Amino acid sequence: MSWCALKPLNVSLMNAGAVRNRTPFSIGGIGCASVINTGLWRQCCSTRLATPPFASLTTYTLPPKKEAVKTDKAPAALGPYSQAIKSNNLVFVSGVLGLIPETGKFVSENVEDQTEQLLKNMGEILKASGSDYSLVVKTTIMLADLKDFKKVNDIYAKYFPAPFPARSTYQVAALPLDAKIEVECIAELPQKVEPQPVSLA
Repeated sequence: MSWCALKPLNVSLMNAGAVRNRTPFSIGGIGCASVINTGLWRQCCSTRLATPPFASLTTYTLPPKKEAVKTDKAPAALGPYSQAIKSNNLVFVSGVLGLIPETGKFVSENVEDQTEQLLKNMGEILKASGSDYSLVVKTTIMLADLKDFKKVNDIYAKYFPAPFPARSTYQVAALPLDAKIEVECIAELPQKVEPQPVSLA
C-alpha cells in the first residue's frame, strides 16, 4: 500500500490554452497529467498552505519463512508432508501416530499404548523444532472410537502443563494404518531475548 501527497507548486508557466488543449507538462522533474478543468487547478493551488509539502508511506509484506522439521527420533512421514513446519514463530506438527520410530510399527493395538507412544513421538518433534509441550497452544485429537476418550484424556493430561492448550476431539471413520488415535498440534517457538547493554554509570 502506498500513498503520497505533493505540495502544489505556484508556477506561472502554465496557461489556460495549454490546459484546454490537454498538453502534458512537467514541473520540478515531476510528470503531471493534463488538467481538464482550470478551476480545479486554481482551487488546488489556493489551498497549498494547508497541504503537507511531501509525505510518503510504503508498506511491504514479506513472505513468511517456512522451515521443515525432521528428526529420526519420531516416525518418518508416511507421505508427501513434513513431520512439522516452522513458520512465523509457530510450529505446525502433522498428525502423529503411536508408531515406534525404529520399526515403523505400532507399539501395540491398545489405545493407551498408542497414545503414550504418539505423545512421546510428538515431544521429540517439538524438541527438534526448538519448542516443547509447555508452548503448545492447540491440539486436535482424532479417535477411531470416541468411547476411548477418557483413557486418552488421562494419559494426555500427564504431558501438557496448565494452562492447557485449546483442543478439539473427533471420532473419525478411519485413521492411517488403522490407528486407534492420531494427534496434531500447533506450538509457539521460544522468543529470543536480546541482551540489554548494562550501564556502569
